[in-house]
Amino acid sequence: MVGFDLHIASTLGLLLGVCLAAGVFADLLHLPKVTAYLLVGLLVGPSVLNLIPDGHAELFDPVLKLAMAVVLFNLGCEFTFTKVRRVAAHCLALSAAEIALTCGLVTVGLYLFGCPGSMALLLGCLAVATAPATTILVLKEFRSEGPVTESTGFLVAVNNFACIVLFELAFLAIHLMQGKLHVPLEHQLGTLLQNIAGSMALGVAGGLIVSYGCGLLNMKRWLVLLVAATTFLLGVCETFDIPYMLTFLVMGVTVANTSDMKGKIVDELDHLSGLLAVLFFAVHGTELDVTAFITVGKIGAIYIVCRLAGKWLGVYGAARATRQPLEVRHWLGSCLFAQAGAAIALATIAVHRDPILGKPIQDIILGSVVVFEIIGPLFIRQSLLRTGEVPLAQAIRHTSSTPLGQLRSLTDRFRTALRRSAPTTSTTSQVKVSDLLRKSKGISQSANFEAIIAYIEHSHDNTYPVVNDRMQVVGVIRYPLLSNVMFDNTVTQLVRAEDLATETDALLYPDEPAANAFELFQAETDDCIPVINRDEPHELLGVVRRSDVMHALITQHRKTK
Repeated sequence: MVGFDLHIASTLGLLLGVCLAAGVFADLLHLPKVTAYLLVGLLVGPSVLNLIPDGHAELFDPVLKLAMAVVLFNLGCEFTFTKVRRVAAHCLALSAAEIALTCGLVTVGLYLFGCPGSMALLLGCLAVATAPATTILVLKEFRSEGPVTESTGFLVAVNNFACIVLFELAFLAIHLMQGKLHVPLEHQLGTLLQNIAGSMALGVAGGLIVSYGCGLLNMKRWLVLLVAATTFLLGVCETFDIPYMLTFLVMGVTVANTSDMKGKIVDELDHLSGLLAVLFFAVHGTELDVTAFITVGKIGAIYIVCRLAGKWLGVYGAARATRQPLEVRHWLGSCLFAQAGAAIALATIAVHRDPILGKPIQDIILGSVVVFEIIGPLFIRQSLLRTGEVPLAQAIRHTSSTPLGQLRSLTDRFRTALRRSAPTTSTTSQVKVSDLLRKSKGISQSANFEAIIAYIEHSHDNTYPVVNDRMQVVGVIRYPLLSNVMFDNTVTQLVRAEDLATETDALLYPDEPAANAFELFQAETDDCIPVINRDEPHELLGVVRRSDVMHALITQHRKTK
């Protein structure tokens, strides 16, 4: 613990700040940002640096539940009845097999290695749960689209619903066999069904209110309505001990099927959900307990291995039996490895109901979560890349500015703001294109996709000249257009630079005044223009950047004042 107690506001700032830095390193290391947020939370939490004062993490609990509610609402908004019928047609068999095999493998595996039967059964039921926040936010981060992405969302929703039901039924069976059932079985089942029905009814009511309100109110007031409805329903669920995850999933489904502005509603809520997600994973990371993972030992390791095997083999076997595409067979199962929220919440309920039985279950869940939450996003990212469902912009690391370049741009804007008159192109009459030239060999038109990606990742431009074997410019590749191309490994071996290039008439000679470059940039959206030799064969010499021309214009204007 640090020598002084941080205020809760400073704790919030610390968590958001370290997550901001973690996001930069995630880009450098090609990690999902979710993993980075969890790791920095673990770093500043009690397990490592212990920078978060005792009790502060618990104070964020209402906000974390709000984050989960928003994520589940967004997930539900993806499922119109038409889409549900279409996805369910090929996913129900996958879901049933995956749930059955995961629960069965974990239960049998733990029992064979000495775990008591009741404990093994409950852990088998908890193994079914898939972390909705982790999984869905990784899908949103990579803007993925395709059958694996679509099926993942459906399976996550079914998994968590099935986990809750199986857990409750397993507890009833255990108490019945142990003679601890103090009320009739039919009454317990009735209470379970009542809670599920109540949860769904609240979700339908909330969804109808949101759809009606968003159709009636100005869009500027939507966010207030969405937050008001979500927080109120969350409070009702907590007050009456109703499973809130199902409420917000149904709420999203209701909006998807009763509003023609579903997309705009989700976009509006994204303004809030991004910040909530960062805080959710940072705080969640501080709660990860490395010592708990070490403590669970052999039983924990068996739980982890059996759960991973059940998820993957269940999907693979069912997908193969129903003759589904290869990408679904091989990669859908690994998108379901993440586990956290639902399993932790149910493990806590187990402790409250039966401390002797529930405490070791909670220890195993908390210990294994450290593994699942770190490797889960990594497997999702790899799966999406392998199936070609990720846009190129999300699959590679590319930035259009450097720290020094951004500092110079900031200084230039400040200088311009201080001046009474704006600089004109005449101030660059003494500056030549050759003075602003940045050397570049461009991309060979025969370069393969891997070479193109390497060039983009090491460049801070968004426009790349493509040259033939005589170093003549045959076109340019524009990153803003390329970033919408799906990163599909099945076709990348066939792609060459010339396939992605478009012709350009925007070319400069080194002896031209920089004013000519300025005029070209006024008519072009590209951030740099190729510079070629005036003599045959007009070889590429390099590029001139828009930012360099503007900097020269501002600097020369200052000298002439």
